[in-house]
Amino acid sequence: MNQLDSNPESRMWAMLAHLSALSGFVIPFGNILGPLIIWLMKRDEMSFVADQGKEALNFNISMTIYMLVSGVLIFVLIGIALVFVLAIVWLVLLILAAIKANEGVVYRYPLTLRLVK
Repeated sequence: MNQLDSNPESRMWAMLAHLSALSGFVIPFGNILGPLIIWLMKRDEMSFVADQGKEALNFNISMTIYMLVSGVLIFVLIGIALVFVLAIVWLVLLILAAIKANEGVVYRYPLTLRLVK
């Protein structure tokens, strides 16, 4: 496992970058806006937050794309199952990433499109 700067403040902000995606339950596209705001605010100050914020942002953009595709596939009936599976996978991986970030461990989400460099 890789570590960047593991001071308590950077671990807290990295964890919040992951957990801020839960704002998508309240705010449309909050799952993208939350990590984006934290990443933009702290990327120049803390390398760990820059890395994990970008990772959270890429993951949530990817999951949004996957959900949109699943929404289209609802017309072929397979999308209904995909939406439920994606929602559970999203939540589990989000919590796992937040825990790892709080431990100071660099976490990489699986199946993530690396759109933000």
